Amino acid sequence: MEIKEHFIEGENVKSFVKSPNHSGEFEKGLPDTIVIHYTAGPFKPALNTLTNPRIRASAHLIVDRDGSITQLVPFNIEAWHAGKSSYGNRIGMNKYSIGIEIVNSGPLTKSGNVYRSWFGSAFNPSDVIEATHRNETQPRFWHTYTEEQIQTVYELCQLIIDNYGIKTILGHEEIAPLRKQDPGPAFPLDRLRNKLLNEERSTNEAAELPEVGRVSADVLNIRFTPTNDGAKVAMPLKKGAKVKILEESKGWYKVTTEVEGWVFAKYIENI
Repeated sequence: MEIKEHFIEGENVKSFVKSPNHSGEFEKGLPDTIVIHYTAGPFKPALNTLTNPRIRASAHLIVDRDGSITQLVPFNIEAWHAGKSSYGNRIGMNKYSIGIEIVNSGPLTKSGNVYRSWFGSAFNPSDVIEATHRNETQPRFWHTYTEEQIQTVYELCQLIIDNYGIKTILGHEEIAPLRKQDPGPAFPLDRLRNKLLNEERSTNEAAELPEVGRVSADVLNIRFTPTNDGAKVAMPLKKGAKVKILEESKGWYKVTTEVEGWVFAKYIENI
């Protein structure tokens, strides 16, 4: 597979079905995040929903049970997949992210020896796992993902990372935890993002980490830890300030000027 002019191409790509539900182009430097969803139902109803102008929802991609891909929105355009959402200091994740929908029915209810979805379909026990959602405390039954889907999503994420400089991969359940539960515990979200982001960074970090940089934002907070809520260790750095870069962690640089602390790496340009 490959991405050409913001469209995915390859043997696995089924079609492009244009959704009317989108905004304009991403701002410069974006997208920098991927959000993983499930459709909560079969492919055809999901496609109809995500291309219906009255429903005003969409995603960039749908990955079907056989791993085939349907694209709805080009990668340089904001799709409406996140809804009311936030993460860190960001509100409204459509502005920052590419949305991937995976065909999956989500939580299931057991009645005797039968597992049923919210829309009434029955599933074989081999297609069901019992697991506890990251936002819950008790286990439930969940529809499993296929190996083809998981492999396709991994390859898609790798391509999108390579083409758009993605720094973060999140589940819908992490940006809207009070109302969403996708992709759920049946999808190996933590393993996928650790392999794509953290392991790759640790392998290449020493060779690629710049020694010095310059602040590109008007002001840039410098914090004690690499988190949005980390305590500020000094007055914000001003645009043009030169810093020595010591290490990197998940989109943050540890830098030193007169003081030492952590800053958002995206606001440091190499010099």
